[in-house]
Amino acid sequence: MRTMSNDLIIETQELTKSYGPHVALDKLSIQIQRGSTGLLGPNGAGKSTFFKTILGLIQATSGEGSVLGHDIRTEGLAIRSQIGYMPEYDALDDNMDAIHQVRYSGELLGMNPVVAMSRAHTAMEYVGLGELRYRPISSFSTGMKQATKLACSIIHDPQLIIADEPSNGLDAHARQAMLTTLSNMVNAGNRSVLMASHLMEDVEQVCSNIVLLHKGKLAAQGRIEDLKAIDREIEIHVWGMASELEIALGKEGLEVRREGRMMRIRHDGDKTTHRILKCAAETGAQIRRMHEYEASLEDLFLVIMERFGYGVKSSEDLLASPIEARKVDAPESMGGSGA
Repeated sequence: MRTMSNDLIIETQELTKSYGPHVALDKLSIQIQRGSTGLLGPNGAGKSTFFKTILGLIQATSGEGSVLGHDIRTEGLAIRSQIGYMPEYDALDDNMDAIHQVRYSGELLGMNPVVAMSRAHTAMEYVGLGELRYRPISSFSTGMKQATKLACSIIHDPQLIIADEPSNGLDAHARQAMLTTLSNMVNAGNRSVLMASHLMEDVEQVCSNIVLLHKGKLAAQGRIEDLKAIDREIEIHVWGMASELEIALGKEGLEVRREGRMMRIRHDGDKTTHRILKCAAETGAQIRRMHEYEASLEDLFLVIMERFGYGVKSSEDLLASPIEARKVDAPESMGGSGA
């Protein structure tokens, strides 16, 4: 495999992982740069398999990959010692005090116990649990447990933190605290974060880039701002003759989304604005306001998923429904429709 660029923290070339006839990762060629990247995709898209493969926890069927310059096939131990991994599942011992849980994580990485304890105090302060460090984990709220998992993942000051659903189950206050901490790691701490989440607002708040997986394949990757350009719309607020204008815009060949007096028209070239005004003049509709609509990451996700044939109204339809995931992505041997 060619040498990884200094700007890349993760790079794969035609990475494939199969479980019998089911292909979990299908020739993924991905380049993830330093900074903050969101990993998105429906349930069953291959996100967990991707994590396990690049960490060297499971062997790829074919293809190559590197993390921080280390080969995922032969240097899994070196990779895991240099990254911080915050898993989605519960990985804490309820019988331990929080500070000793974090210290133990450092010792598992080979730290001297004295150094590990010192670093544990620093990590607990960083995630906002300094005053609660000696409390048993069994007494912690979900938000405190998530913060403790994050402290465990950063005790060795890794260059890359992989966070799997970091705000899962958190209330609004704890969720914002978690996102702020992750953002600070990137912006102030000069660290890289790879974050998987089903909450589009969370990804958009923390991440500058996204990788979107679909049935084990790469559906999209790049800067969020660049990808949003595929879903450009012009928003207009209409006074009078709105229904007539909607019909005229349709006859003009423009795609319209309407909510009462507000309409969003898909940007269809430089003359889109002129065509909208032409239809308004012909119907007598008054356009009180017109501006380019700022698409959200949610909008982008839905546009891309629609291109794969999904009739969904929100990301929750795919990202939060195990039934839908089984129907779409699971292999037939597991009761699904095949991948």
